[in-house]
Amino acid sequence: MDGFPEPGTVRRVAPGILWVRMPLPFALNHINIWLLEAEDGWTIVDTGIGSNRTKDCWERIFRESLAGKPVVRIVATHFHPDHVGLAGWLVDRWQAEFCASLTEWLFGRMLSLESPEAMVRTSLAFYRRAGLDEAALAVMAERGNSYAKGVTPLPARLRRLKAGDRLPIGGTDWHVITGGGHTPEHVCLHCPDRGIFIAGDQVLPRISPNISVWASEPDADPLDDFLRTLDRLRSLPDDLLVLPSHDTPFTGLHARLDALAAHHRERLEEVVNACAEPSTVAQVTRVMFNRPLDPHQLVFAVGEALAHLNHLAARGRLIRRTDRDGLLRFSRP
Repeated sequence: MDGFPEPGTVRRVAPGILWVRMPLPFALNHINIWLLEAEDGWTIVDTGIGSNRTKDCWERIFRESLAGKPVVRIVATHFHPDHVGLAGWLVDRWQAEFCASLTEWLFGRMLSLESPEAMVRTSLAFYRRAGLDEAALAVMAERGNSYAKGVTPLPARLRRLKAGDRLPIGGTDWHVITGGGHTPEHVCLHCPDRGIFIAGDQVLPRISPNISVWASEPDADPLDDFLRTLDRLRSLPDDLLVLPSHDTPFTGLHARLDALAAHHRERLEEVVNACAEPSTVAQVTRVMFNRPLDPHQLVFAVGEALAHLNHLAARGRLIRRTDRDGLLRFSRP
């Protein structure tokens, strides 16, 4: 599909489905948002980051593109700020229903309310153990609670979405599918009657979603969750129109699932080779991401490296230990 909508405008991708693209202040500079039309109003899937610029784009859409209908429902695929950052504002603006999985809602609420001091303290211990130098740690300390800076207060009330639920919109059912890896209980929506799959960040057309270990759960194996989700998604039809949260809509779901799985298999072998000698997470990060990284990218890169390391350690392909200096190191058996 060629072209994409400019911020504050819409493009129709299917009858009753509008595509909105909101700006982001990162290297990945946009998020796709989907508006689903029904007789009683619109359902918005994801929101954009919590910024005045995004609010201005929304106000233009409300004036020019909704055909006089209200917004009745907000669906958040997951808790990341670009997806849920304006959920509270939109719910208040329209008195709309808010829908998400329980885990994603709770995670977002928890992070948004955590004190900057506590978040920095936990994060610095995590990244110091990963082997980052003091200069990088100093930059991270300045971030404070970066999550809270990207969201308006999350809605205090939830309509919980669970795997297998059906959400009726516009005279047809959207089936709730939950996935893992990128976040713990990521919501995707599948409409079998229309052949459409709203994939969020679970399946992207050109890049792999970030699969990271975070300070709150340093021993986690999110890559296992992600690969298992890819396997489950192969039960969906291959010819669906996939609406992802980044890049452009695409078809050919099964080939993309295969490519994502192959990408991570290659990454795992790369990581095993990088651990010929006992290596810190920071050392493996530099092998996996052999380019300059800004502080935002470094956070995700370290998390991604540790996700692959933990996955290999859980399967006995690497040994995970803490050395006498308190650094986490991985080596071959």
